[in-house]
Amino acid sequence: MTSAILEPLDPVAIDDAVVLIVDDDAALRHALGSLFRSVGFTVRLHASAAELLDDPLLDDRLSDVACCLLLDVRLRGASGLDLQARLAQLGVEIPIIFMTGHGDIAMTVTAMKAGAVDFITKPFRDQDLLDAVTAALDKDRQRRLGSHQLNALRTCYQNLSPREAEVMGLAVRGLLNKQIAGEIGISEVTVKIHRGQAMRKMKARTFADLVLMAQQLGVHAAAA
Repeated sequence: MTSAILEPLDPVAIDDAVVLIVDDDAALRHALGSLFRSVGFTVRLHASAAELLDDPLLDDRLSDVACCLLLDVRLRGASGLDLQARLAQLGVEIPIIFMTGHGDIAMTVTAMKAGAVDFITKPFRDQDLLDAVTAALDKDRQRRLGSHQLNALRTCYQNLSPREAEVMGLAVRGLLNKQIAGEIGISEVTVKIHRGQAMRKMKARTFADLVLMAQQLGVHAAAA
């Protein structure tokens, strides 16, 4: 790791961030920890894949804390690529940045195809590493935000009555109120009431919003 002039990072962007580091080189591991702590990140250091898998942070699936994983490809025991595959099996969605002193094209392609967000060859500039980690954390924040929004939509949808959900499903397919009434055997006025209730409970400002919500929930695709 080479020294470099570090550009200031936005404290608002990093005050909720955790950088997980897995490297079996103790000196480099602690140097990386010091680097990230110096700019305000919380750091968790691990010497092996097994140590990371025992980290209780991985069990907190609903955590609001943005995370990224800085991972050495070549580790004692399970390799970085093995750990990447294991995390995927466990459903742990953490942006991964691979580090290696022995990188080759095949290894890079394998890591990227499996979802790695970056691949950095040792030795690296501090600023390049900080930039990569910051980008990975931003990516994780966006993923978590999208997940929370989808969970909120699911909660709203679960609050619909069976009839309201049925009317919503038919409406987002493009059926008119009259057609929906004929389809399920109720009056058009009743359809309008159920449709309005669905809009209100889903917190949709417009019908276009409702259609988008249905697509995000898979309702549109399931009903088509």
